[in-house]
Amino acid sequence: MSSLKEIKKPIAKEMIEFEKFFKNSMKSKVPLLDIVTNYIIRRKGKQLRPVFVFLSAKLHGEITKSTYNAASLVELMHTATLVHDDVVDESYQRRGFFSINALWKNKIAVLVGDYLLSRGLLLAVDNQEFDVLKIISDAVKEMAEGELMQIEKARKLNTDEDVYFEIIRKKTATLLASCTASGAKSAGVSDEIVEKMRDFGENIGIAFQIKDDLFDYQKNNLTGKPSGNDIQEKKITLPLLYSLNNSNNGEHKKIINLIKKHNKNPKRIKEIIDFVNEKGGIEYAEKKMNEYKEKSLKILAEFTDNEAKTALIELVNFTIERNK
Repeated sequence: MSSLKEIKKPIAKEMIEFEKFFKNSMKSKVPLLDIVTNYIIRRKGKQLRPVFVFLSAKLHGEITKSTYNAASLVELMHTATLVHDDVVDESYQRRGFFSINALWKNKIAVLVGDYLLSRGLLLAVDNQEFDVLKIISDAVKEMAEGELMQIEKARKLNTDEDVYFEIIRKKTATLLASCTASGAKSAGVSDEIVEKMRDFGENIGIAFQIKDDLFDYQKNNLTGKPSGNDIQEKKITLPLLYSLNNSNNGEHKKIINLIKKHNKNPKRIKEIIDFVNEKGGIEYAEKKMNEYKEKSLKILAEFTDNEAKTALIELVNFTIERNK
């Protein structure tokens, strides 16, 4: 598997420029805001979303000022939703660092999230990026709907497979789809190609989320144990869903009871993870993940070969072979 550094090679120069562009898009005259946004910039993650934007633009033509605007808008919206998510989830860590709400409390975290959303909107309006704004605003709306659907289903513990795929399409895949669609749009392609690129991003986004859901049930590199985080949050993801659907009535009742009443008990969490392994939930989820990966690669195959296309193929593989 290629490293992310190798994948970024066709857009290495642009990513360096983007860092400056993105940092500038967050600037404020309020000292506290500058302190918080600088903290966000310093602990940035893999930046997969801007990479998808730039490679999608380069696949179809030239990287333009509009591409930088699209990538910045995606990152501002994405970062805002993460800051708000940590408040909602009462989470005090993100990527091994303290979350904004852990360091500055909920009120400041919510306001910082609001500020980032407004900066994104202004960036689009000031540069008349109305098509890109529409693509990304639709994604943020769907993300909120997906999160609310997931919260509702966690309360009732009655998710079925169609609902699970609708939740992950909305809460994860739609944002990746907005990256690939807005990247293509910034290169000046037809609406038909923008839509194909949106489908490409959605398929890889679904595969990406299934990969994340699998981490809950597989040993991770740091602890050597499955995390069990989704179980603690009463989220029924694909490995567990498949296992419940392929269990007898007694097993089903027992596992649902464990999730409802013992979701914080490490011994009971291990029981649920063992159940999923025994019922073939891991293998089933991996099979579905690979189906979506193949769908995304089939769409890419329609486009002319170039270095951006090669990098996108490698990026697709990277998203589902990563170990964190």
